[in-house]
Amino acid sequence: MKTRSVLKAACGAALLALAGKAAAQGAPEKFTFALNWFAVGDHAAYWVALDKGYYAQRGLDVTLENSKGSGDAIAKVDTGRADAGLADAVPVLAATARGARIKMVGMVFDKTPLNFYSRKDKPVTKPKDLEGKTVGAPPGDGQRQAWPAFAKLNGIDPAKVTWVNIEPTAKVAALAEKRVDVVGDYTTGLPFMTKALGDQVLMLPWSDFGFELYSMSIIASEKTMKERPKALRAFLEASYMGWRDVMADPKAALAIFKKRVPEIDLAIIEPNMMLGIDLLRTPRYAASGIGWIDEAKMCASVDLINTYMGLPRKVDCKEVYTMDFLTKVAMPVPAK
Repeated sequence: MKTRSVLKAACGAALLALAGKAAAQGAPEKFTFALNWFAVGDHAAYWVALDKGYYAQRGLDVTLENSKGSGDAIAKVDTGRADAGLADAVPVLAATARGARIKMVGMVFDKTPLNFYSRKDKPVTKPKDLEGKTVGAPPGDGQRQAWPAFAKLNGIDPAKVTWVNIEPTAKVAALAEKRVDVVGDYTTGLPFMTKALGDQVLMLPWSDFGFELYSMSIIASEKTMKERPKALRAFLEASYMGWRDVMADPKAALAIFKKRVPEIDLAIIEPNMMLGIDLLRTPRYAASGIGWIDEAKMCASVDLINTYMGLPRKVDCKEVYTMDFLTKVAMPVPAK
């Protein structure tokens, strides 16, 4: 009886070990994605991909983490606190010049949304109007980091512009309460501004003043690219499928986003998300799919930053991006 009990216990232990091994082999791979901001319409695609199981179907257990601007997301990826992240191309180039070991692995916004907001009682309608003004933005903000290039390109004296540190969530209040004259924020932020200021808000899109270059991108660290290429490729494919679904059915995407992030205000997030979609509807993406990076445009973007931003060293176009992980996901055809 004793022998039988020992054998039974041994068999049980062996079965448990096999079950544990099988579970481990089938366990989803954890993957942390650093968003560039608090929850806004630009992020709906990733929640859609999560909700529809696109990540899970590819063996990934994805965590979406908020950040305080592109600089913050870049730091998380570069230091290994996140496997990939969202960041504007300009801060990525600047970080690369300073030694960050990251690359853009997929482009999200094919057109730049970099922009300044002001009030009609103290209007900024052209770049030189920024002189003598206070401008609010977090230190890691895309507009803040790209500012030296925009200033030089448009003949602005940086000494005549005062930057004020504010939290990402304080941008609207800072402008509405006149704590600053100008706020740096994406064009997609217009619904947030108009809710507080109505028709008193003005925009100064950088693309209208010679600053047309690549913008929001998905970045990955050298470690992720080398050690987890399969996971990175799977993450990108699932994320682009999320974007495809957002573009094909924005209302359904918003319902998922609200379910996953209940605190969002759909009255603002819907137009915010639609402005983001407009940045993707370009001939390049129609031909090549979401995530595509055009070499000529990327190199032109790098040249612009090298020329005007005063980086510690000139960045080579080839070192800041790679197309090795792209899986083509076709965009839906816009309704006529």
